[in-house]
Amino acid sequence: MAGRNIGVAVDFSPCSKSALRWAAANLAASGDRLILIHVKSSYQYEQGVAHLWEHDGSPLIPLVEFSDPRVSKMYGVAPDRETLEILTRAASCQKGVQVFAKVLWGDPGKKLTEALQRIPLQWLVVGSRGLSAVKRVLMGSVSSYVVKHAACPVTVVRENMLPSAVTTNH
Repeated sequence: MAGRNIGVAVDFSPCSKSALRWAAANLAASGDRLILIHVKSSYQYEQGVAHLWEHDGSPLIPLVEFSDPRVSKMYGVAPDRETLEILTRAASCQKGVQVFAKVLWGDPGKKLTEALQRIPLQWLVVGSRGLSAVKRVLMGSVSSYVVKHAACPVTVVRENMLPSAVTTNH
């Protein structure tokens, strides 16, 4: 199925980079848009422009702009080299895959589930740190929240990326 909007939740941690790699290699196909979604829980930003997008998030930012340090600074995001390399490979190696970024502000679980309808997304990929049951109860889990509340398929990728580390709900 071509023409899908595939979201990947990224906080620039190792597990979110694993999710991004997995989505680029196993899910994105010609005609799809791969959308990196970064949720900032803090409303503190150097530039005063982010308040314009506080409710709905930033516009979709093309990869070439997101890679520009001046543009990413405007949104209060600092993508690392590895993440940008994964995105660049996805855009150049898979013909017809467009890569964008979207920055949201607020509670990560809630903002990701809102993004499913607002963008809209046909699929969402999230990373999982593999918290124990006790830690999930005490700290909460963004991936658990999203799986429970999402209205589209969600794939959860653990950092080690073994075949058994990928779970998808439909």
